[in-house]
Amino acid sequence: MTALTAFRFDNSYARELDGFYVPWEGAAAPAPRIVRLNTGLAQELGLDPDALATEDGAAILAGAKAPDGATPLAQAYAGHQFGGFSPQLGDGRALLLGEVLDRNGQRRDIHLKGSGRTPFSRGGDGKAAVGPVLREYLVGEAMHALGVPSTRALGAVLTGEMVMRETMLPGAVLARVASSHLRVGTFEYFAARRETDKLAQLTGYALARHYPDLAHGDTPALSLFRAVRDRQARLIAQWMGLGFVHGVMNTDNMTISGETIDYGPCAFIDTYRAASVFSSIDRQGRYAYRNQPGIGQWNLARLAEALLPLLADDPDDAIALVTPELEAYGPAYEAAYSEVFTAKLGLQGASAQDAALVTDLLAAMEAGGADFTRTFRFLAADLRNGTDLTASLFSDRTALDAWRPRWMARLGDARATADAMDRVNPLYIPRNHLVEEALGAATNDADFAPFEDLLSIVTRPFEAQPGKDRFALPAPEDFGPYTTFCGT
Repeated sequence: MTALTAFRFDNSYARELDGFYVPWEGAAAPAPRIVRLNTGLAQELGLDPDALATEDGAAILAGAKAPDGATPLAQAYAGHQFGGFSPQLGDGRALLLGEVLDRNGQRRDIHLKGSGRTPFSRGGDGKAAVGPVLREYLVGEAMHALGVPSTRALGAVLTGEMVMRETMLPGAVLARVASSHLRVGTFEYFAARRETDKLAQLTGYALARHYPDLAHGDTPALSLFRAVRDRQARLIAQWMGLGFVHGVMNTDNMTISGETIDYGPCAFIDTYRAASVFSSIDRQGRYAYRNQPGIGQWNLARLAEALLPLLADDPDDAIALVTPELEAYGPAYEAAYSEVFTAKLGLQGASAQDAALVTDLLAAMEAGGADFTRTFRFLAADLRNGTDLTASLFSDRTALDAWRPRWMARLGDARATADAMDRVNPLYIPRNHLVEEALGAATNDADFAPFEDLLSIVTRPFEAQPGKDRFALPAPEDFGPYTTFCGT
């Protein structure tokens, strides 16, 4: 295992945050086998893909064997789940293997999901099935290719055992990479226990790791809050621009780094409906597409509450200090949203009419049952070629026809505008029916070719790929309403 000792571990979380985790080891894996290794990411992390592809490498990525220098641990955190507070959640089926310094000197977590029970498992088996593992691999890599901050997949490993869900399914582990796994829920954990010293320690650590330029301000907790607020505003605006529905925006799934995490019941919208919900457990639509910006602010309010003891001795003074910063989320989000959608429409400069252009197009898309992703690509194609493809997406083109002259009046050179639009509007997303096709083949037939095909497409989302037209099409009519599951 000599080549695998090349992990450049520097485990600051384990070293600096004693009491924030439980040292732990992954479960045994009877016959670990890598079914997908992200060789490009491995090289970025300074790892040897050939060494990782060995039996020892598979055992490491499954959590059954720790490489030299690793300090496997289960992180502690709390969280508001669908609005209700759980004071102790933690890594119930995951391990932080360690932190590596990548080729650029950036600190990255290597985290194993599905590696077995931990003290935080709350009765679960700590395992994962191959379908949810491949979903997270696929969607996380697609989001990265789309320019959205995201956790990434280093590898997917079959463990060689079956796990029981509704039926017996092949067990698997996802090795994922993130700037860190610090969450809003990590702060809630210590705030709920009134461990102010640990809360201050965590705040200092988060600033030093993610926002070092802000680490020495007069009020570190307020500096951290502002930084997280602005990153989350930008992140959620990017989700909205792609028609992405996270599905489970609990506070334990909101990172301090501003990366998208935990692709459980997520999905992308085909036919545009602002109220789109895909998660089987979100029966009230709390995390619907249109609600995501507001939930972002709600989650940030929970972070603000957790940080109150660090802002001022008097709670009223602390609330007065942080409330304007929380309220600033609205303008920050609106600015980010405007930037995303004006780019999608090829608008240059700023105009007072742009907000209405965006709102009215989305209303026309909803009324006409238009496909979200294809609408923006077809608008660019029509602009470039003088065609009228976009109207074919609408069951009723009346609102589109009224809107289009207003949009055209705001544009510059047609070809340059169309090219700019194609650089930000994907041709390919992880279409829900194709995701299910790929996961079904892998789960039921041990056939990973559809997964590989889809992954190769969605990691090059902006460029047309000859012979791959079906990957840009919405689901067939007989696909029916789409429902996703957390995959625990």
